[in-house]
Amino acid sequence: MNDKIFCSIVIPLMNEEDNVTLLHWKITEVMQAWGCSYEIVMVDDGSTDRTFSLLAQLAGGDAHLRVIKFRRNFGQSAAIAAGFEYARGEFVVTMDGDLQNDPQDIPRVVAQLQQGYDIVSGWRKNRKDKLIIRKVPSRIANRLIRKTTQVNLHDTGCSLKAYRQEVVQQIRLYGEMHRFIPALARIEGARIGEMVVNHYERRFGKSKYNLTRTFKVLMDLATLNLFLKYLTRPLHFFGTLTLLFNGLGTATLSAAAFYSVRNNLSIEELNVLMSIGFLFLTTGITFLLFGLVANMVVKTGQKHDERLYELICFPK
Repeated sequence: MNDKIFCSIVIPLMNEEDNVTLLHWKITEVMQAWGCSYEIVMVDDGSTDRTFSLLAQLAGGDAHLRVIKFRRNFGQSAAIAAGFEYARGEFVVTMDGDLQNDPQDIPRVVAQLQQGYDIVSGWRKNRKDKLIIRKVPSRIANRLIRKTTQVNLHDTGCSLKAYRQEVVQQIRLYGEMHRFIPALARIEGARIGEMVVNHYERRFGKSKYNLTRTFKVLMDLATLNLFLKYLTRPLHFFGTLTLLFNGLGTATLSAAAFYSVRNNLSIEELNVLMSIGFLFLTTGITFLLFGLVANMVVKTGQKHDERLYELICFPK
């Protein structure tokens, strides 16, 4: 099971019973025609329909298919992270499970990856989605992401991407961070390319996308902005907050002392002003402690968390 293979295809799935069998057939047809060693890693992200039972049937007749089952829905980023952990391929390709990505593009993105890139991201130039609900929010988000991350990709939300194995092993995902993988990899000096890929309308099943997800992406983008700026120097961020609150505390206490000498404040007013001043100072010291702890975490590394999923093996 530990033998290295050429290409792993990682696919998160959530209630895709109408697509999973056809998707498996299409990928198998492409990969067998290509002639390389491969595996398909499908991650059932807490489906409540027949998705997992169909995966079990497919895996029983296909040694190339590996299935990961989540105990409940954890989100696309967690599903991709699980697929990354179990992927054994020299190259790893991610794609959606709704048949909107084209399996025929898999050899193409891997071929471009072999030209010297660490990541190749798909660009749905002729995107087949609804304008108001999907395209407009996506265009706005792409502009914000490009400006924030300085990674000039036209379509950061395209799930069809190809990675070198060493890149995916260094990425930790949460929230909606899967769309920011190129930005996270850029920190390590990854070479990032882009190519136009096919895109089709969803024929079966229901889209999981809604405007709430857009809000989550924006929140993760704000987090990523801080992450990119202060990843290796968190003490600079918390130190700035420490100086700000300590400055406010010192100014407040100085004002209290000044007006107290001039007898312009009552005892109650003086107590309130001094309490506010000490509160500012305490907050500043707290931020300093946070910064020291964060700095220690960065230097010592983080312990790998235990995910609530399991690899399901289906012996033939």
